[in-house]
Amino acid sequence: MRTLEISSALIRTEGPSGPFFTSEGNAMKPMKTYKPTPFMAKDSTYDKDKADRAVQFIQSLRHTKGVWAGKPFLLLPWQEQIIRGLFGIVKADGYRQFNTAYIEIPKKNGKSELAAAVALLLTCGDFEERAEVYGCAADRQQASIVFEVAADMVRMCPSLNRRVKILAATKRIVYLPTNSFYQVLSAEAYSKHGFNIHGVVFDELHTQPNRKLFDVMTKGSGDARAQPLFFLITTAGTDQHSICYEQHQKAKDIIEGRKHDKTFYPVIYGSEEDDDWTDAKTWKKANPSLGHTITLEKVKAACDSARQNPGEENVFRQLRLNQWVKQAVRWMPMEKWDLCNFPVDAEELKGRVCYGGLDLSSTTDITAFVLVFPPREKDEKFMILPWFWIPEDSLGLRVRRDHVPYDVWERTGYIRTTEGNVVHYGFIEAFIGELGKRYNIREIAFDRWGAVQMVQNLEGMGYTVVPFGQGFKDMSPPTKELMKLVLGRGIAHGGHPTLRWMMDNIFIRTDPAGNIKPDKQKSTEKIDGAVATIMALDRAIRCGNDLRESVYENRGILFI
Repeated sequence: MRTLEISSALIRTEGPSGPFFTSEGNAMKPMKTYKPTPFMAKDSTYDKDKADRAVQFIQSLRHTKGVWAGKPFLLLPWQEQIIRGLFGIVKADGYRQFNTAYIEIPKKNGKSELAAAVALLLTCGDFEERAEVYGCAADRQQASIVFEVAADMVRMCPSLNRRVKILAATKRIVYLPTNSFYQVLSAEAYSKHGFNIHGVVFDELHTQPNRKLFDVMTKGSGDARAQPLFFLITTAGTDQHSICYEQHQKAKDIIEGRKHDKTFYPVIYGSEEDDDWTDAKTWKKANPSLGHTITLEKVKAACDSARQNPGEENVFRQLRLNQWVKQAVRWMPMEKWDLCNFPVDAEELKGRVCYGGLDLSSTTDITAFVLVFPPREKDEKFMILPWFWIPEDSLGLRVRRDHVPYDVWERTGYIRTTEGNVVHYGFIEAFIGELGKRYNIREIAFDRWGAVQMVQNLEGMGYTVVPFGQGFKDMSPPTKELMKLVLGRGIAHGGHPTLRWMMDNIFIRTDPAGNIKPDKQKSTEKIDGAVATIMALDRAIRCGNDLRESVYENRGILFI
């Protein structure tokens, strides 16, 4: 077979020789013995010859950047494990068992180089006539990163360079002996059909704005090929409703034995959320290339910077430890929030002055109502009592879609449901009416753009309702006060898990003057309870235990 002869010649003429040194100055140790992945099916076998050819092809290439430029691409053990598993494990018919690989790993571990090498292997070394291999990312610029690495690898390999045509303008690499190509796709590629895919390399899958491109490239486009490969490689992201997080969960479920898919190859390198993110042991656990492509000093420097600048902590966790974080900047230090886990006895609070915050959201979303009880004496704390409602009919869907334990919270009483597929506002009005018989609710703050009818109904029930703006002017003072109280352990929230989850979800927007406010659009999860708490806290701080008549009781509400 002509292709096999060419590939074998490439391997023989361009194979590495001599030791390969790490960034620490030590010779890198090759993999001693390959142990087949535990995800190999019972009826599959490990074909060492096929695995060797794939490894030898990649190791015939050379690194392209920095101190590595020009040095042979000797695979690190974790990389070789992946390549041997993907290309060496075959079914009874001789074709590859795995057609999808999900590789999740922190930055600077050689991710782009490995992706480029796999793209070239699929294009030039997989013995596929007229193979179509595509490089995809969130945008053309991102996809071009892997392409440029692949193009430089070709230029540095004389045997391969003689057989390959690089079309830089169109971001295409053509392997002439088989008329196969590697092509970077534009962001509008999801609108195009008719692909006959042999391979797809998705770089930084977590940056995909939606699932359109992913679905077009992976759903049926490779059916005409005997062994297509979808190579998904990424760092952890922040959006837990994305296609990447969907694949992350699938990979995690397979790794932990909850799901089985013989065609899916899962690899996740990272640390657990409760691991000490400042510990070097945690860094080594998450970064398999530490000491090779990335130095310990670089990670330590990034950690030290995050220690001094709390806004960088989540960035460090995401990019260096491969943790899925809620947003790019963590506002609420949850370890401090948890220290305010003082008991809150609803019975002992009967008759106490309190202030409500009402965040209605939409009829199909979470509705939050929070009461804040101001301290009566200097050594007392602000006490928080929250309630949440979601539509009963959407409970199961939400659990599956959002990967949030709403069902557990519902069974344990931390969240309530209303009948049907929308939140029943009448039920909530009646519930607040009952609360008014137990507690001295002085005012209820609400988003002025919320449900006007419900607000009027509450006023008709005798409550003082106060419109509360969601801009910087109104939200900044109580948001800052909330942080002060948390840091000073001046509040008690009883460890309510739903409220904790929402506090952890907060993304903060800052204006040029230094004012802050929670940003619902950028917060990747629900923050309704946090917003309701901030509004109620504002009224509790302003009015305290003052029992005088409210101005709103005299003039009513002004809607502007």
